[in-house]
Amino acid sequence: MVSTVQSPYSDEQIALWLRGLLAIAWADGHFDTEEQDLIHDLMETELAPNTPLKEAETVTGSELAASLGKGTPAAENFMRTAVMVAIADGTYSNSEDEVLHRFCVELGLQPKILESLRLTLNYRPPADGVPEGEEHHLAPLKPVQEWLDHLEVHDPRLARFLCKMIPPQCPFERDVTLFGHKVVHIPPMCKLNPLYDQLVGLRFRALSYLADECKEDVSKYC
Repeated sequence: MVSTVQSPYSDEQIALWLRGLLAIAWADGHFDTEEQDLIHDLMETELAPNTPLKEAETVTGSELAASLGKGTPAAENFMRTAVMVAIADGTYSNSEDEVLHRFCVELGLQPKILESLRLTLNYRPPADGVPEGEEHHLAPLKPVQEWLDHLEVHDPRLARFLCKMIPPQCPFERDVTLFGHKVVHIPPMCKLNPLYDQLVGLRFRALSYLADECKEDVSKYC
């Protein structure tokens, strides 16, 4: 799909941007066949049709810096989207942190914002979510929450990518039973992911941009 909206980013910048996001998505090794097919379709049809899928794994911070600049608003917005992709599945891993830190340094940005994000490394709340009275353990995440909320979407290709990568709704909670007895209660994703509100906000901004600015039918993303 070709949009008539003028993007502030060149085709080369968006191709590298998406390669960087895919490098994050692959970092923890949990990228199943369905997700790979989704990304392959996105790249072939509208994002970066001339970029082989496997090259997404080899993008470097220096390549990103050469295209987006060091310490620029574009570099910072790339890092915001990279963090969003890293936390989209509800878990922030050491491997994702390593890639993000490398990108952050090479893009000339202060990696301090990642320090609060590291509080969620391998974080697993109790079966019923964060108990009442223990939210203070996640209070240090406020700086990264506010930082992520400043991300604005100004490119239709990036907006489509985010709408497909971020789940359209909080997955339903459910009970796992064995021989008629409840073995474990799995809470909804919104209780597992302390940055879920930021993901929802970003997806809404991406949808609004496509609908209001690009005049696209966004029903397929809902």
